[in-house]
Amino acid sequence: MASTKPVIILVHGFWGGAAHWGNVITALTAKGYTLDDLHAIDVPLTSLSDDAGRITKAIDQASKGGRPVLLAGNHAAVKGIVYIAAFAPDAGESPGGITQENPPAAAANLAPDSDGFLWVVPDKYHTSFCQDLDARDATVMGVTQKAPLASTFGNTVSDPAWRHKPTWYQVSADDRMIHPDNERRMAKRMNPRKTIELAASHASLASQPDAVAALIDEAAKSLAA
Repeated sequence: MASTKPVIILVHGFWGGAAHWGNVITALTAKGYTLDDLHAIDVPLTSLSDDAGRITKAIDQASKGGRPVLLAGNHAAVKGIVYIAAFAPDAGESPGGITQENPPAAAANLAPDSDGFLWVVPDKYHTSFCQDLDARDATVMGVTQKAPLASTFGNTVSDPAWRHKPTWYQVSADDRMIHPDNERRMAKRMNPRKTIELAASHASLASQPDAVAALIDEAAKSLAA
């Protein structure tokens, strides 16, 4: 029997990777989601348009058969968006512009390489990105971090999906990569169906997966209804 649940596509952000969703995936499978319901994809982080292209292809594949999708994007199959301590630029805004409004605590711990990719300094990764994880997990995340091209921070958005889709937002109160006040402002202006705030680092999906999975599940059930 085909699943009646929306397809959930999990998309990582800067310095992340699809594997960062591991604990959330486990929590969602415990709630009854299957491998057909869940998709975690890697995006290139080379430009917002490149990332959008990869996400669009994932949506096209996941929505075959007419199932709705819970994700991010202006795609007909996408029925809702859950933001997890994430950038949500408005038209004409860029991640870099938002960052400059309220620089995050770990801004000084970013360093470009000779090819233009922007890295979290390895020995600062734990205290910058995931201070609420143990050192072992932080080491693995730091070594496997996926750096974006620094130019991506200057890419602007033309038509943000959150202006057209139901949204949910999770704020990380102890985020050192995106200032929590920026997250609160982005969440408030999108008028989400629900906002939750966790005492968490930027890596809330790894440190508080049950709360993150519960928000995703609530959104999926709302869309299915």
